Amino acid sequence: MKALLIIAHGSRRQASNQEVSALAEQLRQHPHNDYDLIESAFLELAEPAIPDGVAECVSQGANEVIVFPYFLNSGRHVTEDIPEILDQVRPQYPEVCIVLSQHLGASPVMPDLVLQTAGKAAINPA
Repeated sequence: MKALLIIAHGSRRQASNQEVSALAEQLRQHPHNDYDLIESAFLELAEPAIPDGVAECVSQGANEVIVFPYFLNSGRHVTEDIPEILDQVRPQYPEVCIVLSQHLGASPVMPDLVLQTAGKAAINPA
């Protein structure tokens, strides 16, 4: 069973964290979803934490977990913190393939996404 675990930073603002959970739900319903399971977790400031997110995927039967950093830039969280957490988690699940994908900002479709989104009506039009 293949799982996608979306990792966001986490926020003290609960509405921001709920946006990530809503994205996971939208992806579950997406017609081109190739995953058996899609969950979300957070680096800090919100729950579930990354190790708990991995544990949830495994408890639901995942034998492959694709960890997707929902980050725009390759800062320290993407290049160091998340990989270090996964290095600590992997030995707990030796039978599970836990793979770190590229972060969102590295996607080759990002330029198109920015241009398409910018072309939409502004949130606060003048």
